[in-house]
Amino acid sequence: MLTKRVFLTTASGTIALLGLGGSYIATKSIEAVREPWRKASNGFGDPRLDALAYAILAPSPHNRQPWLIELKAENVLTLYCDLERLLPETDPYNRQITIGLGAFLELFRQASAEVGYRVDMELFPEGEPQPLLDKRPIAHIKIIKDEKVKTDPLFEYALYRRTARVKFKEKIISEQNLLDIKELARVDNFNHSIVPSKVKKLKYLCKRGWKIETNTPKTHHETTMLTRIGADEINQKPDGVSLHGVFMETLGATGVLTREKYATKGTMAFNGGLSFYNDLIESAPSFGWLYSDGNSRKAQIQAGMDWIRLNLASTKLGIAMHPLSQTLQEFPEMSELYKTTHQTLDVTQPNTLQGLFRFGFADTPKAAPRWPLRSILIEA
Repeated sequence: MLTKRVFLTTASGTIALLGLGGSYIATKSIEAVREPWRKASNGFGDPRLDALAYAILAPSPHNRQPWLIELKAENVLTLYCDLERLLPETDPYNRQITIGLGAFLELFRQASAEVGYRVDMELFPEGEPQPLLDKRPIAHIKIIKDEKVKTDPLFEYALYRRTARVKFKEKIISEQNLLDIKELARVDNFNHSIVPSKVKKLKYLCKRGWKIETNTPKTHHETTMLTRIGADEINQKPDGVSLHGVFMETLGATGVLTREKYATKGTMAFNGGLSFYNDLIESAPSFGWLYSDGNSRKAQIQAGMDWIRLNLASTKLGIAMHPLSQTLQEFPEMSELYKTTHQTLDVTQPNTLQGLFRFGFADTPKAAPRWPLRSILIEA
């Protein structure tokens, strides 16, 4: 959020706290809410739970983790959306949430195949919920033991996949790198560009999109309320936007970074947030985008499946991937930029952009926090 250079010019009291309380702050940890990443490979003795342990590691907008599972017969389960985990302001039609559910289902399929189970999946068995998601099921799922089921080579990277919310290195990414990602992922509806003029245009659009989202009170408030500042908040609620580490803990402890200040225009926290994201965007050497034919719920689910496959393929190749979704959000203040982004990428109706990403090289971030598997299971 804030650069260290800006932070160190704040107040002498802050510097003093670094000296007096730094040891305590340095002991704060969020390793407990990273435990699902370590437990996934252990197994639970139930093939449904074994696969779900990987599925909950899927990416989702604002890390909302919007999945709920009802276990039924021995080999049957139903996926629902947790309607308490929607993003009504930045994702007013639940498109991004649905994409996250698609990523969940793809990881479930891959994990099931790994232990010899075929997945039969019926999407939206009671009809597609429109214009908003509702209590109807997202998918009915049946797992069937099948000696002929093919494992997915991308699954090997499920525990190493990350969303890289970091500055990229000044290292050239090649056209072949992105072609290799597409081939490994086996995703047809994916295009990319390393052309400097195109990359420059997309950086400009993404910065504008970030500025609009941040300067629109209702959308920025939504993000602010889902921002977890420091280990204590993250451990209590391991979803949302996590800000942690010694630097962030110190900003929170000294009052430089609070939820109220982050929400208030003109504050160091507010301006630092804008600057931080602009720097991430500016570091992008290339962009890729995912589109679908139409914008049905099933198309959105498929986009999520493709999204996670692209992420796994990029992980295999040592390439970082980070979604920049602001210009694709459907709230009114973003409408003109939404149209411009589609035009810039030559995506015309009925095709719909489902994801815009920056690709490059970066050090691998640590795993993002997750709710434990038991928290998503619906009591029978």
